[in-house]
Amino acid sequence: MLGECVFTSEIKEAALKAHNHNFPNENVFATDITKVKSEDVPDFSILLGGFPCQAFSYAGSQKGFADTRGTLFFDIQRILEGHLKGVDGFILENVEGLVTHDKENSEDKEGRTIRVIMQVLRDVLGYNAEYKVLNAADFGVPQYRKRVYIVGCKKKFGKIKLDFSPQEHIGVGGCLESGMPCIDNGFSRKLLTLYSASQLNGMALKDKRGGARNIHSWDIAQKGEVSEEQKKLLNALLLERRKRKWAEEIGIAWMDGMPLTLNQIRTFYDVPNLQTMLDDLVKKKYLFLEHPKKRIIHIDENGNTWTSRYPDETLPKGYNIVTGKLSFEISSFLDVNKPANTIVAMDMNTIGVVDGDGIRHLTLREGLRLFGYPETYSLDIFNETNQTKKEGYDLIGNSVCVPVIKAVAMRLLEKIYKNPSK
Repeated sequence: MLGECVFTSEIKEAALKAHNHNFPNENVFATDITKVKSEDVPDFSILLGGFPCQAFSYAGSQKGFADTRGTLFFDIQRILEGHLKGVDGFILENVEGLVTHDKENSEDKEGRTIRVIMQVLRDVLGYNAEYKVLNAADFGVPQYRKRVYIVGCKKKFGKIKLDFSPQEHIGVGGCLESGMPCIDNGFSRKLLTLYSASQLNGMALKDKRGGARNIHSWDIAQKGEVSEEQKKLLNALLLERRKRKWAEEIGIAWMDGMPLTLNQIRTFYDVPNLQTMLDDLVKKKYLFLEHPKKRIIHIDENGNTWTSRYPDETLPKGYNIVTGKLSFEISSFLDVNKPANTIVAMDMNTIGVVDGDGIRHLTLREGLRLFGYPETYSLDIFNETNQTKKEGYDLIGNSVCVPVIKAVAMRLLEKIYKNPSK
């Protein structure tokens, strides 16, 4: 059974460029879906859609429907309502955090947001609708990527089950190319002076906890030379600043990484030249001085809640570690023997791979393979410059994993059309 895409709405220029490159004969509209009237959408039988995940993602502010991006679900509802007679089913995809967003009680398994969505799909629109969090690694994709899939069909077709037998997990090694140009600059030379290329397989680079598989900026003097004593101080502060006792002493809701004053640091690392060491580490930007951040709970007129943090200037400044993966040209190296951890758009251009005796960034082809795209799909048009390559990375990091979508789609088609392969 062959399908035809009758309408696609997209406002991201790079996504439009990729779509037209790979599907030159298909109509795609550079259109804001919120401005599209339902009657202007051609008749269709199945809707495939997603609404921006940042409103529900742990990487975002988790405002949910209080965020204008979150309300795009109601545009999906609007389009479905305008075509109810002809729409047999739909597939929606979003981040795992959607399921637990805006919980009434901490022990609840789901939040109010997903309940509102399911109520709209089931009770307002009248579909049999189910949702389930699926891990792409269980579908032969070399990436641990959990996403929630919401699937529905007309009640006359029965209920759709989203139970799949997990496949054996595979490592990323089969996705990687070899003999590609490697990085040769101050960063790579520092790193490869201390570690062989093979030792870097599966290593992470971040100024956070990470155990034996993590390299800190001070380990490779990334921001300037540090003494062995300063390294010990930074490692001690890295662990100590997470203890909940400091929140009680400071008088603030606990946060994962409290700024500690000179006197507080002296309680666990007391050396005569402590102030001099701290001043030097601030100058080199391994540390910075900041006020502890108070937690603010927000609530809008609809009862949606979310939290944020702001510096409490009534409290003394303390020393905190300048954290973050993005201070490194490469934030982590893929382990060829394991699936990759969940890849997000902001990480794509800082993921590294070992290639022979060198290190380099992912190629766009490797990125596509990590999401299960067929070799016939291409983003070569983004290889022109560093800026366009970042656009390609961004598209991949925000993508769905193709084999999961295919499996879910076949389950829907089998329910609706009984034998969709014919």
